Amino acid sequence: MPSLPTQPASPTPHDPGAGPAGERAALVAGAARDPIQTAAGGTIRIGTASWTDQTMTAPRVFYPKGADGAEERLAFYAATFPIVEIDATYYALPSAKTAAAWVERTPPDFTFDAKAHALMTGQPTETKRLPKDLRESLPAELASKPRIYAKELPPELRDEVWRRFRGGLEPLIASGQLGSVLLQFPKWFFPVGENRDLILDARDRLGDIRSAVEFRNETWFNDKNRDRTLKFLADNSIPLVLVDGPQGLKSSIPPLDVVTSPDLVVVRFHGRRTETWEATGIPVVERFRYLYSEAELAEWVPRIREAAREAREMHILMNNCYANYGSTNARELAAMLESELT
Repeated sequence: MPSLPTQPASPTPHDPGAGPAGERAALVAGAARDPIQTAAGGTIRIGTASWTDQTMTAPRVFYPKGADGAEERLAFYAATFPIVEIDATYYALPSAKTAAAWVERTPPDFTFDAKAHALMTGQPTETKRLPKDLRESLPAELASKPRIYAKELPPELRDEVWRRFRGGLEPLIASGQLGSVLLQFPKWFFPVGENRDLILDARDRLGDIRSAVEFRNETWFNDKNRDRTLKFLADNSIPLVLVDGPQGLKSSIPPLDVVTSPDLVVVRFHGRRTETWEATGIPVVERFRYLYSEAELAEWVPRIREAAREAREMHILMNNCYANYGSTNARELAAMLESELT
């Protein structure tokens, strides 16, 4: 897919283009470079949910001149932020060779969070994206489908997906750089016993790899289910991903400051572009084309402060990765938190 323009035809406060966003970033240059050590003894890492989005790698957007290749870009990113989320692992099973290169290109204290592969959270994957030998192992009726779900796979192939996911990230595990795996469940994942069992199964399959759960269905937190959802996660020490995103939709999750595991809190900022959040037939990046105002970011400072009192570690990831919107907001939020929490 060709890169989308980073300068909107009609700039708005939340979509001003890369130039104005860069001017804001320059005011807080250096913020977010290092983890924030809180007065309570916790650690907060702030970064973005991608370092390779085509709108982010466009010339004169985030990367400087000369950072044109994969090695240079990751090295520059890792000198700018202490954490990043790997989005590619949602679409294709990771490669140990690639993960080993990531280790070589980053400092030993740099952290990668990885998004679980689609088949690991009940979502469909494009059949052609599976490794060749796995495609050849599919039953004929599945091999001919453009997209498949894990529930359609024979048990041994489902198990193999999980095995390869872990194997592909082994260099990050060995180096101590894998922070957690994001288990993002789809909007048709409802709060029923079967699905709670699937969450526990996913946690158990990952073993000693930390994981965090993000919901995309409002009913997990309606009046009937909210307390039960939080108790279930807390009883099993499963971190809930705290979310900022569009409200008033079936996939909307309310902004919370609840800690369900003292080990880890993950916060993800998706932007608030309601009109594109559930739209179909648009480039995925258009859902996240949103630059937060400083006032909107400030809303999260007290929530993060409360959560930081209970958790040893916090990962804050800007998923509004259109152009330099996410990197700008990451720096701005870090500057706010540094003055509040240290």
